[in-house]
Amino acid sequence: MALRLNIDKRAAPGRGAGVNPHPRFEREERSEFHDGWQLEEDEEAPPPLRTHVTEEAAKSVITRNASPDIGFDRSINAYRGCEHGCVYCFARPTHAYLGLSPGLDFETRLFAKPEAAALLRRELAAPNYRARSIAIGTNTDPYQPIERERKITRAILEVLAETCHPVGIVTKSDLVVRDLDILAPMAAQGLAKVALSVTTLDGALARTMEPRAPTPKKRLAAVRALAEAGVPVSVLVAPIVPAINDQEIEDIVAAAAEAGARTVNFVLLRLPHEVKDIVRDWLARHFPDRARRVMSVMQAMRGGKDYDARWGLRQRGEGPYADAIAARMALAVKRHGLEIGSVRLRTDLFRAPQRPRAQLDLFG
Repeated sequence: MALRLNIDKRAAPGRGAGVNPHPRFEREERSEFHDGWQLEEDEEAPPPLRTHVTEEAAKSVITRNASPDIGFDRSINAYRGCEHGCVYCFARPTHAYLGLSPGLDFETRLFAKPEAAALLRRELAAPNYRARSIAIGTNTDPYQPIERERKITRAILEVLAETCHPVGIVTKSDLVVRDLDILAPMAAQGLAKVALSVTTLDGALARTMEPRAPTPKKRLAAVRALAEAGVPVSVLVAPIVPAINDQEIEDIVAAAAEAGARTVNFVLLRLPHEVKDIVRDWLARHFPDRARRVMSVMQAMRGGKDYDARWGLRQRGEGPYADAIAARMALAVKRHGLEIGSVRLRTDLFRAPQRPRAQLDLFG
């Protein structure tokens, strides 16, 4: 029976979550409390939280889904957890399946899949495999800081390029530009597209919401570099948080158009499972004057609840505020000659990799 020590590490610099909530699947929980034997001012500051990476021996790498909310049925995530530390990340609750907290654990205890490219090659070689666009970065960012050294995402792209397999990438990082030598030729064949998430143009707000992600200026520079290289690029205004960044919608769309984006999309803040408590704590610490307002609007869009998981509503919400956001987006997109949506990729060029021959073939 696993035990989790639920410690409030509010002093963790450079991290998004201020708490480490108990994983919902664990039966027992331990919490620290002050026993009065030591004055708080005499206590030593906690050591800085370091990022730990564990290599995962995955058995497969392509994940499939049947959600009508999204335009793909398969995806690849090279990493579990994400060091960017975006406080609002809807993927945080997945760490609970590992017996870890969706809070600080999610951004400090990461898992990498070093054999992802080899697994992908094997799965693409299966006789019954049929090509459809693979999405990369749907759960955690494929270009988070550890990708600089591990290059797992790049190895995956090399396999997809070799097999002429279509791919769509979602990221917050300008590191994606590193792989233009792969992405540009694929895009010329109609096989690649990239979406950059731009939550705000305010650098200070970005550091608060996404402490270890590249700055908004770097992301827009990446949009420009991708566009100039011929890669279809979209900007995601996501997530839109009431009373925090919703006033920037028009400015972000304008910046996206100026940088060369072809399309834009938007998603309203989602608060599944533990995310709602992490965001509530974050609001109380950073925006105490607006915390109640944010949650009030969120609940108004979710039928009085913090979150509504129904398909068709979980990303856009419903009600007057949701309708107003959609109308503002539509008007801004029209003003700048963009579209809401995504570029379709080709699937007819796919060629399966050669299947590994049985050992006995060596003697044939």
